[in-house]
Amino acid sequence: MLKASFRPKQDIVALRCYLRTRERMLDYAAAHIQHMQKALTHMNIQLHHVITDIMGVTGMKIIRAIVGGQYDPVTLAAMRDGRCKSDQATICKALTGNYQPEHLFALKQALNLYDAYQIQVKECDVEIEQSLAMLSLDSPEPEQPIPKARHKTKQPSALNFDVRQALYGLVGGDLTQIHGIGPYLALRLISECGTDLSKWPTAKHFTSWLTLCPGSKITGGKALLSHSRKSNNRIVAHLRLAATTLGQTNTALGAFYRRLSARIGKAKAVTATARKIAVLFYNAMRYGQDYRDPGADQYEQQYKERTLKNLRRKAADFGYTLECVS
Repeated sequence: MLKASFRPKQDIVALRCYLRTRERMLDYAAAHIQHMQKALTHMNIQLHHVITDIMGVTGMKIIRAIVGGQYDPVTLAAMRDGRCKSDQATICKALTGNYQPEHLFALKQALNLYDAYQIQVKECDVEIEQSLAMLSLDSPEPEQPIPKARHKTKQPSALNFDVRQALYGLVGGDLTQIHGIGPYLALRLISECGTDLSKWPTAKHFTSWLTLCPGSKITGGKALLSHSRKSNNRIVAHLRLAATTLGQTNTALGAFYRRLSARIGKAKAVTATARKIAVLFYNAMRYGQDYRDPGADQYEQQYKERTLKNLRRKAADFGYTLECVS
């Protein structure tokens, strides 16, 4: 009865627990970000209209200054970070509001709770780093140095240590070279699936477990339902989000997403692209395959050649010869 169930080894289960706890703390902190935004709106402070993220460098400086008792718009606007796109005069206008004591109190409470959860998140990061170090003790030392990172940008909720380096010592390869898989997603995949993917005989079994393959509800040789099954698997949502992001990139996976999106719709294209990412992860973990992106142009050229080959075969079946006229 439990043949289809999967549970990784205890060390991976511990890592998974730390990561899930960290995500829960971030969700709680996000709720208090909304509370801060609500308090600012009640005071007619339209800070969110002039800066991209109120939890960025500029936003946090201004919010902490307001909680500290500074209400002068000119002084607050002078705290603008040099990378902020809005100028000081624009920010000053957005900070001209009615600083009511009850809403200032709500802002202070929300900020204190947000800071408290950030402390808990840092404690989770320490446990996650130690857990990865313990898992890496049994792994052989990689022969090659870690490849150069594809992106240097850091996500706002990124962990407080080098996740790429820690995973490279554990896995022996850089999973972030696969387009769509960043350091955090790679860590989530490891925490949910483990490092030994031989539990799934093939990549098809793995994607079926993730519910990223078409359904197989067939009776009498007739397919009744071919939609992918619904699932509460935690990493499926991350893979779908990665697939959506890839649609805007000039990569082979991005070209694949755009072609399917135009032909069968975005929903199915997201599922198909997420499945491709999962297959690449499976092959990298089980067989050590390195991912080399052929590029969007090469993918489009291969697609054109396949289409022409099919057209020539169809024409031959009807007794015609297909010729290209330049």
